[in-house]
Amino acid sequence: MSLHLYDTSTRAIREFVPVEAGRASIYLCGATVQAPPHIGHIRSGVSFDVLRRWLTRSGYDVAFCRNVTDIDDKIIKTSAAEGVPWFVVAERNQRAFTWAYETLGCLPPTVEPRATGHVPEMITLMQRLIERGHAYAGGGDVYFDVRSYASRYGALSNQRLENMRPAFDCDDDSHKRDPRDFALWKGEKPGEPTWPAPWGPGRPGWHLECSAMATKYLGSTFDIHGGGLDLIFPHHENEIAQSQAAGDGFARHWLHNGLVKIGAEKMGKSLGNSLLIPEIVQKVRPVELRYYLAVPHYRSSIDYSEEALREAAAAYQRIEGFVTRAAEVIHDVDAHAPLPQAFVEAMDDDLATPQAIAVVHEVVREGNVALSRGDKEAVARLLAETQNMLDVFGLDPRAPQWRDAGSDLKPVVDALVSVALEQRKAARERRDFAAADAIRDQLTALGILVEDTPHGPRWEISR
Repeated sequence: MSLHLYDTSTRAIREFVPVEAGRASIYLCGATVQAPPHIGHIRSGVSFDVLRRWLTRSGYDVAFCRNVTDIDDKIIKTSAAEGVPWFVVAERNQRAFTWAYETLGCLPPTVEPRATGHVPEMITLMQRLIERGHAYAGGGDVYFDVRSYASRYGALSNQRLENMRPAFDCDDDSHKRDPRDFALWKGEKPGEPTWPAPWGPGRPGWHLECSAMATKYLGSTFDIHGGGLDLIFPHHENEIAQSQAAGDGFARHWLHNGLVKIGAEKMGKSLGNSLLIPEIVQKVRPVELRYYLAVPHYRSSIDYSEEALREAAAAYQRIEGFVTRAAEVIHDVDAHAPLPQAFVEAMDDDLATPQAIAVVHEVVREGNVALSRGDKEAVARLLAETQNMLDVFGLDPRAPQWRDAGSDLKPVVDALVSVALEQRKAARERRDFAAADAIRDQLTALGILVEDTPHGPRWEISR
């Protein structure tokens, strides 16, 4: 079975056939940087990082473009409220997003364009639309004429034009031919940043940015466009309209990840229920938070709870425990070992991550049995399978991202624990079991768990 993905535009799972054989191009709507990220924002980054890793594992050369919207109504509003320049708000929060992506193990994008760096491309796109009769200037603004594209407008979100609400994207709609027309360019206003344009100074509209950046870096037709479900309308609907009306094929597949909710509400700063990444990684390790976000199917919603977060952390620790113990016996792992067929079939079936992670846990159970009976050949095979599957999820405990976490203090802790274990060993050799138990209890109280194995004692920090 080849890779099949759910396409929002056709509302069906269909085979992934790239524009160019052996290559896959992905555009992901990234951050609008008016505030630091919560786990709802980063869920999208993790979900599409798993897709990217699976495409790479499947033999594709992947070009991954994730944009930054660094000028927007919300950024300008935050700037005014704080009394700082708009670019200070954007830069501060852009850094926070970058830190969060990196902390959760997302691979860096092939390119990460900022909207403010691509105004010339946006102006060119608007000129093409005006020439084709799909856009018009008025009062210093430029608008997309939705009636000029009425036969196809609304197909992605499964709506009819006559049932759509006004765009609500301008303070003054008097220059619009239709209230549902959306702004491509917003004319100059006091206190707002501007760029020169043939229709007068102003700034780009939100939807225009992504069309210009996607086609600049991935071509006029590319493979996959992704983002959260909340972007289907109006953002992605408008991207399709302006891009195809200008003559671009644009995205061939549309993928949307489910949202993170608290109760019945979407997580968001405006609702006062955002959970920022620095706060969550004080409760669980970043790799455990990644497990929590990566394992549910990307199209499903996640109803956040601390209990579910703790359960995810415990599940990951069971996997990690096997990898750690097996690695003490098997030092060289075959990174090219074949993946279990059930895992491959699950991932090729619209990234069925719950079924894929179930295969991981089954292999881990087999691996623990092999460890207990000292079957090194089986342990080697099962460890390779486990690590290679975890690599697809970005969750391999032995990957540098996670292995080196806290590495600055590890040599010191390792040396101190080794001294205590030597003292414990000496106490046991002189049959002073009370002293040996006391040393172990003291280590436990400090968060150091000691396990006696046939190969000698091993320790780990409790979580």
